[in-house]
Amino acid sequence: MLIEERSMDIEYDEAKFTEMLLYVADKLGDDRAGGATKLNKILYFAEFAHVRRHGRPISGADYFRLDQGPAPRRLKPVRQRLLDAGEAVLVEEDVLGYSLQRLVPRRQPDLTLLTPLEIQTIDDVLGDLANLTAKQVSDLSHEDPAWRHTEDMQTIPYELALVAKEQVITPIAAELAEATALRYGISTVDA
Repeated sequence: MLIEERSMDIEYDEAKFTEMLLYVADKLGDDRAGGATKLNKILYFAEFAHVRRHGRPISGADYFRLDQGPAPRRLKPVRQRLLDAGEAVLVEEDVLGYSLQRLVPRRQPDLTLLTPLEIQTIDDVLGDLANLTAKQVSDLSHEDPAWRHTEDMQTIPYELALVAKEQVITPIAAELAEATALRYGISTVDA
């Protein structure tokens, strides 16, 4: 058999995720489209870009597939803890006829929990998506192979960050894809 039973050894670091969330929310402070949708997608793109660049995610947070694109599973409880502690507030804004919820940090993120490479990855993603609306960023996430190859409400495996957008499917590649899909219980059909 061509497939070895291996997967990435990933541990979720909620403290790191919290600081990453605050960092991105702070950076989106001047972004007119910087509400919850764009925040979720930037977190996702940063984690998966870091896997492609450095072989591991930043916080190890689980992201699940929603109709609107990927979102971190632990976002709501982490956000609520920040709100309850007075470390952030949630502001409702009307932007061009659309309602958005903006997370506004009330403290600076503790960047000692993030490495310089992790901060660089986050900053690169922020720069890449800076001039896009929330809908454009959401649409972009729907083109991501990791999101496309995961069933609704399922966790998106970090291993799928390594799947290229355009692939030549050889018989061996098809066999590997099918075995990986079976292992993770995901579809091999493009959605």
